[in-house]
Amino acid sequence: MKISVVIPAKNEEGNLKPLVDEIYRTFDDDSSYEIIYVDDGSTDNTYQKLLYLHANGYQRLKVLKHRCSVGQSGAIWTGVSYAKGELIVTLDADGQNDPADIPSLLAEAYQLPVGSNFCVAGYRKNRKDTTWKCLQSKLANAVRSRILGDDTPDTGCGLKVFPRTTFLSLPYFDHMHRFLPALIRRQGGLIKVVSVNHRERQFGKSKYNMLGRLGVGLVDMAGVLWLQKRNKRITAIPDNENLR
Repeated sequence: MKISVVIPAKNEEGNLKPLVDEIYRTFDDDSSYEIIYVDDGSTDNTYQKLLYLHANGYQRLKVLKHRCSVGQSGAIWTGVSYAKGELIVTLDADGQNDPADIPSLLAEAYQLPVGSNFCVAGYRKNRKDTTWKCLQSKLANAVRSRILGDDTPDTGCGLKVFPRTTFLSLPYFDHMHRFLPALIRRQGGLIKVVSVNHRERQFGKSKYNMLGRLGVGLVDMAGVLWLQKRNKRITAIPDNENLR
């Protein structure tokens, strides 16, 4: 089964090669994977460095670019739509997600029924962020989980595994990546949570802004809740006479 590792990136030039090297080591000599970076309108040398890596020995690396930034959800959607793998692995480009955790998430995914909708979500149990950032995230996760019932303690963790077909069947909207477990569960999908490592950022600056996300987060949550309430799965009973 081919795996596509999809990484949205914006102004992460310093984190590119270390992370790609780690992904290569994680998969070792496995030939059934690809790495897709989506440069989401970077203003630094992210795109140029990705092209350089591809031209200098990193043949599994595919590079896509948005002319202007459309956000993380849009970048993930672009990457998934171009992916060749049946399973998608997403992780953040800042290097705080540990690629060494990918096999644990894949092992959980391989135990789920073939053809089912599911999401295996990482849980950053011991986060390497500021106390204030951790507090904000904990509060946001608690509110979201209580309202949407997605059984996910850390939906903000970028490390996730899900089928490509599942993702492409979801309703797309800006910031949807924060609600993947709830959206997939709405489709009758299975949600599994795996504790993962979390590391300090080595290069660049965080794009996290609680005040900037609060308003749109509440609106998005209301929208997802509406989708859940309006969802109706239809099971057809075949008419054997007409099928003969």
